Amino acid sequence: MDREEKDFILEKVMIEYGNDLVRLAFSYVKDTETAKDMVQNTFIKCYKNLDSYRNDAKIKTWLYRITINECKDYLKSWNYKMVQVKSFINETARSISPSVEKTVMDKYNSDEMKDTISSIPKVYREVVFLYYYESLNSEEIATVLDISVNTVKTRLRRAKQRLQSVIKEEEFNGR
Repeated sequence: MDREEKDFILEKVMIEYGNDLVRLAFSYVKDTETAKDMVQNTFIKCYKNLDSYRNDAKIKTWLYRITINECKDYLKSWNYKMVQVKSFINETARSISPSVEKTVMDKYNSDEMKDTISSIPKVYREVVFLYYYESLNSEEIATVLDISVNTVKTRLRRAKQRLQSVIKEEEFNGR
């Protein structure tokens, strides 16, 4: 594959899947700029490996897989862990101020559903995000996550059950 052909393909996938990949990455890293960095890394890997792409899977699922792996590697990194420690210290220091409490409450109300989804374990959060927000079907999710279709269906069912109980609990507690 020549350079012009690779450039054309890369530009096409960046336009077609860029926003979806940023949303996917954000669901893992919870930071917009970091999510964009993860997607940029994905496109770099895509470009470098276009010659070896075998068309075994749709290019969309291949890009999703690369993005998920980038995010997982980032979350395991020393840099991320240090950022988390610093963030925890800053949040703890700010929590003393009453204005921060109001800000947190306002944010909770506007992001209530996102927070509810974030409260369930990652294995369920992944399938919920890919199914409901990225509109992937069970087979595509199975390919992206490298699990069986039945596992995808089970995780979706369990995620729905957990979300339902969390929502009921929040309603009961008046949230």
